[in-house]
Amino acid sequence: MHTTVLNILTPTNFNFWRTAYSHGWADLPPFSYNSDTEELSRVLTVDSGTVVSALLKAKGKRIKVKIDSVKPLSLFQKQFLISQLKSCLRLNEDFSDFHRAARWHPEYKWIGTSGSGRMLRAPTVFEDVLKMICTTNCTWALTKLMVTNLVEHFGEEFHRTLHAFPTAEAIAASSEKYLRKEIKAGYRSPYLIELAERVASGKLDLESWRTSDLPTDELFKQMRQVKGVGPYAAGNLMKLVGRYDYLGLDSWVRAQYYKLHRNGRTVKDSTIEKHYEPYGKWRGLFFWLEMTRYWHDDKFKL
Repeated sequence: MHTTVLNILTPTNFNFWRTAYSHGWADLPPFSYNSDTEELSRVLTVDSGTVVSALLKAKGKRIKVKIDSVKPLSLFQKQFLISQLKSCLRLNEDFSDFHRAARWHPEYKWIGTSGSGRMLRAPTVFEDVLKMICTTNCTWALTKLMVTNLVEHFGEEFHRTLHAFPTAEAIAASSEKYLRKEIKAGYRSPYLIELAERVASGKLDLESWRTSDLPTDELFKQMRQVKGVGPYAAGNLMKLVGRYDYLGLDSWVRAQYYKLHRNGRTVKDSTIEKHYEPYGKWRGLFFWLEMTRYWHDDKFKL
């Protein structure tokens, strides 16, 4: 096994741990995390036949990346890995406007001073979409089981129990029956197969969503056209492509909102939406950061 150490410089308004631990993706393979040491791990596919394991930790104004690989990495492979990790941590995105907006609201001044705002995402939109579908209408334990099964059954092996995220082609070669029985994907099984088939065939270009110039509402509608992606899933996928106009409501965040703003009393979704309207195009991000603030303040573990 070969070990390579790389360093990634970070912007001044960046907080590594609040980004790595910004939502549930850190808890879903091929990601893993250690909240005690504030480290994030990820198995990455570099190219055909090359899978590596990366361990990330903040070191001052940089991120130290320790990469284990079967063979020494070429310069191109190292550059590709840095590019992947920058995308996952949203390092190429400018959050200065968001932090300026947060300073206008006394209740959100902590956002800029803590370097919050970036949300961890997968190297590919395909992975983000598939995982998001696996979060619908179920417990987090079931989400984790489904994603773990997908990775272990279809992902290329790195070392023993570590696998990369599967390609669309690998999942498309399976069947709805297999996904129901072995992956425990239930009603999502035909959606996952169809998604993988459309991506593998080139009929659906999910990766273009991150650079799309479509108006936000049109991109949201485009996401909704993918079977299995409802308003909740699309709203949260929008955050992962840099659009924050939608809240992405589910039972967990509703309960958090009731607790924080209504003394536990339930209200209509429209009431929640209205509460965040004053925050404009950033409302979905203000909402999410407020709902999850205690994860860091109280050292909450997923």
